[in-house]
Amino acid sequence: MTTDTDRGAIARANTILRTLDGSGVHGLAIPGVSDRDEIGVFIEPAEHVIGLAGAIEQYVWRDQPEGHRSQADDSEGTIYSLRKFLTLVVAGNPNLLVPLYAPESSVYASTELGGELRALAPAVVSQQAVRRFLGFLDSQVDQLKGEGRKHRIPVRTELIEKWGFDVKAASHAYRLGAEAVELAEDGTLTLPMRSPDRERALAIKTGGVSLEDVFAEVADLRARAAAALDASRTPLRPSADVERVSAWAVAAHRRHWDAA
Repeated sequence: MTTDTDRGAIARANTILRTLDGSGVHGLAIPGVSDRDEIGVFIEPAEHVIGLAGAIEQYVWRDQPEGHRSQADDSEGTIYSLRKFLTLVVAGNPNLLVPLYAPESSVYASTELGGELRALAPAVVSQQAVRRFLGFLDSQVDQLKGEGRKHRIPVRTELIEKWGFDVKAASHAYRLGAEAVELAEDGTLTLPMRSPDRERALAIKTGGVSLEDVFAEVADLRARAAAALDASRTPLRPSADVERVSAWAVAAHRRHWDAA
């Protein structure tokens, strides 16, 4: 049986790409407040893919015990198997785009295969990603309105007591909207966020914007991103080039195993 310690060792030893994640990579970290997030991709050894050792889809580590929220300067992260990463990212999951677009200064580890994965972004990222961004945005807005499913999005009571609403959730909503616009209109994602969007998201996160204004600005961003898709003004392909991505993934596994 593969233990959690074994999974961690396997994931780290076979990592092809690891980058900064979370508020740090988006340019929204607040010194003394924000934690440090990382995200990575590894290739499972052959015995876990075509053998009987059992798949290792991901490995998660964090300084705080499960069920406890991270504190300032805590470290946590997730390393996904290449198969799981690609399955999620071709479906448009916004949380998985960071390793593809993180600036070089935020890339902590990258093999030749990791570089190829980053270069594959145009075949991986599609209009589905924009729609998923907008879905995540809607969830944040619902939470701010008290209509969200509380078990899915953490309720930060200390922020509500201080500012009257969850400014972190509001900042997330704005970020998602701004990044959805960039993806829809330009077909790429700039990390850290572009100015002045980054400054506005930080102003929201630090309580400098009213909830009414947040709702109005987020709604405008949402409409702008949706309009780019509806009017076919986006350079993004309708869906990922699954055939190309799959062929690369097969070759990547073989090359990694041969090298091992």
